[in-house]
Amino acid sequence: MPPPPVSPRWLHHLQDEADAAHLYRTLAKHEADSGRAGIYRELAGVEDRHVEIWRDLITKETGTPPAACRPSIRARLLGWLAGRFGTRFLLPLLLEEEGREVKSYLSLHRGDPGGTTGPAALTLARESKAHAGRLAKLVHGSDARGMTIEPWHKTGAGGFLRNLVYGFNDGLTANFGLMAGMVGAQEALPGGSHVVLAGLAGMVADALSMGSSGYLAAKSEREVYDYEIAMEADEIQLMPELEKEELRLIYRAKGMADEDAARLAESVMQDPDRALAEKVREELGIVAATSTPMREAWVTGIATAFGAFIPVAPLLLSTAPWAIWTTFGVSMASHFLVGAARSLFTGRGIMRSGMDMFVVGLGVAIVGYFVGEWLVGIL
Repeated sequence: MPPPPVSPRWLHHLQDEADAAHLYRTLAKHEADSGRAGIYRELAGVEDRHVEIWRDLITKETGTPPAACRPSIRARLLGWLAGRFGTRFLLPLLLEEEGREVKSYLSLHRGDPGGTTGPAALTLARESKAHAGRLAKLVHGSDARGMTIEPWHKTGAGGFLRNLVYGFNDGLTANFGLMAGMVGAQEALPGGSHVVLAGLAGMVADALSMGSSGYLAAKSEREVYDYEIAMEADEIQLMPELEKEELRLIYRAKGMADEDAARLAESVMQDPDRALAEKVREELGIVAATSTPMREAWVTGIATAFGAFIPVAPLLLSTAPWAIWTTFGVSMASHFLVGAARSLFTGRGIMRSGMDMFVVGLGVAIVGYFVGEWLVGIL
């Protein structure tokens, strides 16, 4: 019978470890500092051991040893670039790679904790995490806080994801809602004011769009944080010694004496819940949520509707020139007042904050007017 097929994921990890060994040797070859070169050679040796772990797992699974792993084209290219631009060029890339390995190996362990790959994956995760700590020290120098960096935690992605969801959903929903409102208005009130109808349709569309954007953005951000917190909890459970050392470094960075920092880290690690709270706050930078997705939706949606109604209100009384100028005046005054109110939170001067918002609103009005005029001319 033919041997069972090898998991592509296993082969991927085997190649990654072989590439890492090649790159660490390349760094050692081009590093002028003998101390740093020695560290790179040590790390290359550990990566060789990781290669053998994967070769043994594949051999046990298939009955046939895998072919010898040569460095990939990517690894050879990175090694060549390190020789041309210096060893520090590669360190951030290797730090990120060690982080990805920690995350992947922890996932393998969770999926098969007592099986074929679970114990080996946990060993690989621990050693990759230790590698990341040593590399972080090389990247960030002697800064103790730099040694606690865990690149596999992507809490910053929560803010990016929030902005991405917010912007895309707002553009899609607001524009679609405005177009649907105008189509409905033309059917029901063919003789009505298009400016007023567009304003009311835009108000409803914007409120729904911004409310749903706030809900989805807050929910997505919360999911990112929950995932990172769960991973940190796994690290505390599976790698307590490494996590204790990270806590000691965090306390050292905050000004504590080394003995006091070590004693406090030891005490904190006795309580996994307390240790998780410390790591989440100090390392991941995540604080307790003060809002919920639904609250974000209501607050954002109502605020948007209120703001969108201001320029429409005078036009509900009349569409004569005086009403249009009143709309312009009320809208610009509102921009200034909202900007001035920001100074309560930012500490900037009232006039300066108000004028910032006033200029932005004026610019939007001018651009919108001329774009509308241009579209009428070409349609």
